[in-house]
Amino acid sequence: MADGASTILVGRRGRRGDAEGPPGTPRRLRGDLPIAAVAAVFALAQLVLVHPTMGLGWDEIVYVSQVTTHHPAAFFSAPRSRGVSLLVAPVASWSDSTALLRVYLAVLSGLGLYLALRAWQGLFPARVLATAGAFFATLWVTLFYGPQAMPNYWVAIGALVTVGCALRALGAGRGHAGRGVLWGVAAGAVLMALMRPADAVWVALPLLVLVLVRRHWPLLLALAGGLAAGGAEWVVEAYAWYGGPGERLSRASEIQGGLGWNIAVDDQMRSLGGRGLCRPCTGSMPHPVVTLWWLLLPVVAALGAVVAVRARRATATLLPLACAVTAAAPYLFMIGYAAPRFLQPAYALLAVPVADALWHLARTGRDRWRPVAATLVALAVAGHLAVQFSVLVGTVDRNVESRQDWARVADELHRLGVRPPCLLTGHESIPVGYYTGCSSGSTSGNNENTTAAEITDTARRIPVAALTGPGGTPPGYARDWTPHRVTDLEIRVAPPG
Repeated sequence: MADGASTILVGRRGRRGDAEGPPGTPRRLRGDLPIAAVAAVFALAQLVLVHPTMGLGWDEIVYVSQVTTHHPAAFFSAPRSRGVSLLVAPVASWSDSTALLRVYLAVLSGLGLYLALRAWQGLFPARVLATAGAFFATLWVTLFYGPQAMPNYWVAIGALVTVGCALRALGAGRGHAGRGVLWGVAAGAVLMALMRPADAVWVALPLLVLVLVRRHWPLLLALAGGLAAGGAEWVVEAYAWYGGPGERLSRASEIQGGLGWNIAVDDQMRSLGGRGLCRPCTGSMPHPVVTLWWLLLPVVAALGAVVAVRARRATATLLPLACAVTAAAPYLFMIGYAAPRFLQPAYALLAVPVADALWHLARTGRDRWRPVAATLVALAVAGHLAVQFSVLVGTVDRNVESRQDWARVADELHRLGVRPPCLLTGHESIPVGYYTGCSSGSTSGNNENTTAAEITDTARRIPVAALTGPGGTPPGYARDWTPHRVTDLEIRVAPPG
């Protein structure tokens, strides 16, 4: 068997893999060191490249405000789940420091990557796992969102843990899987479902089919039980607020523009240049150098599948490929807009077969071609890093600037007498409201949570301001309020009650 294919599933002894001996043996430690180093560098890189003091973004504000005592809770719409709020609660529940939250999330994301890669030990050599982790960790979208209070990175980590542990359980044979890997499957499924229940189901579909075909009932119980446990809060909330899961899914689909056949491949490509949300997704494509890696990714992953089939270890490669396809499918073919973070679970799952293919290219073939292949792989890696870091720097700079704009508007609102307790309505009222310390309200749209009558009644008791964006018109209830111009916003402050 080729060197790149020499590892085996847990439970078989006498060959390379996690089952060579008891935990703590020198070889086991040597296997841990490369992935530990990748995870540590990933955590450190976030703190260096993504400003720890960068203010919270719109979605982060919604999640963090649910658990902090320093700001009113923002409207929590149907597509969201409470996993991120639970994740940040250990810090956000008592501290208002954005820098502390960023450091906490960067360290936690590094630890998550380490544990996710460890779930694959015994399936691939340590060098392949370290390379897979490095590929995923150096994507600009991974570095940018790792220290942010957002769900997609954690769905990716849960997907890696779930699929890796499931493969180890399948390799151990039906009825002989250790409890550790089954608990790993359950934990990964819980994490995914806590963060985004629908994404968790899409990721798990190929695995569920394989488990049913293999009739591995303990594994099925662990997977289904984890998904159910992680999604339980979302279901309970659906009955409490929306009349049931079906109604909540319908409302979520409406907010997302109506889910159905809708090719968004070109939208995802447009977002690769650093657009956090591409809605509507118009404008030109990024430079071809920026999108080249994205086009090559499925090609290299397919090469990894060929390598695996020839090495007679197809399951360990084809299963993550299948899960990556189902994870990406709704965001490529069923939604009318794009955000690069939506595909993080697919990128994480593709990273393993991609890394295996790269090592195969660098280490196999005739002796005279090996240096050429290794050089080409090294050049590709260098180009990948240059492109990803360039996009990351631009993305960070733009987001720092936009969030500073929200802070400047908040300062001006304070000068105008709009101080907590207070209410903001209209354009960007959720992020500006958070920075101001106000509640936010909307009478229409995806975040509708109040009425014009309730707003005018509130204005008799506390300060209220209506924000109107460029080209917009103020709401009817605020047309007699005193207007003020701040940045590109028109702010109308209600007269004291």
